[in-house]
Amino acid sequence: MNGARTESAGLVIDRPKPGGGWTLRRWLMLVVLVFAAQVGFIFALGERHFKLPHAVTNAPQLRLADNSSDLVALYDPTLFALPHANDFASAVWLQTPAMPPAPFRWNEPLCWLPLASNKLGAVFGEFMRTNQFAALPLDFKPPPNLSAPMVQFQPAFAEDSTLLIEGDLAQRRLLAPLTLTNWPYPDVIAPSRVQVLVDAAGEVVSAVLLPSDNPDEAANRYDAADQRALELARTARFAPAARLTVGLLIFDWRTVPPPATNAPARLP
Repeated sequence: MNGARTESAGLVIDRPKPGGGWTLRRWLMLVVLVFAAQVGFIFALGERHFKLPHAVTNAPQLRLADNSSDLVALYDPTLFALPHANDFASAVWLQTPAMPPAPFRWNEPLCWLPLASNKLGAVFGEFMRTNQFAALPLDFKPPPNLSAPMVQFQPAFAEDSTLLIEGDLAQRRLLAPLTLTNWPYPDVIAPSRVQVLVDAAGEVVSAVLLPSDNPDEAANRYDAADQRALELARTARFAPAARLTVGLLIFDWRTVPPPATNAPARLP
């Protein structure tokens, strides 16, 4: 008796050596058994009869629209600008009415009326005989109308100071006239321009003295006259109106010679 082989009745049995793994034959047999088991499960659990596909009903369908579709016609930019064959008036415009031929008719030959040559101009002669026309004098050169020119002499400057109202405020009447004074000043005084804002009741709510754009007028400004213009503009009262009104008050001052302060010395 050997440790690796046992002989009994003519049979030889191989035994694994102590501490060794499986042989190649045993691994191959295990793989074949697993493969056979999987094939058996597939045939045992698989379906033998295949089901027929069901007919599809009530499914959405996609169809390409041609030129005859109404939805495609809505994207035409000339749908309402140019005549089309499918518009509301095509039934009248594109259908020419049938004109039946006129029946043949016999026409009578032309028969001209005779001309009475002895009565030509009789109506005009009767009109000239029964109507009288006034004769117009042929006076191509009438005598001239002599008239003396009217010359009005006006002073070059106003005798007193004046007030001029410009803008929308000129449409509203000044209720009480403003008392303007003449200034004793040795030179001319530039006009004082005051821009005012008048409310609906006629009260002046704002008065602003405007500077002069002309350098010559700016040099001739008189502070006392400008302050007097502001005082008079604030006391002005106008006729009531429906809304606020903006206007310009122009004070054109008149100057008078100042009184002499020193009398001239008398000669002996």
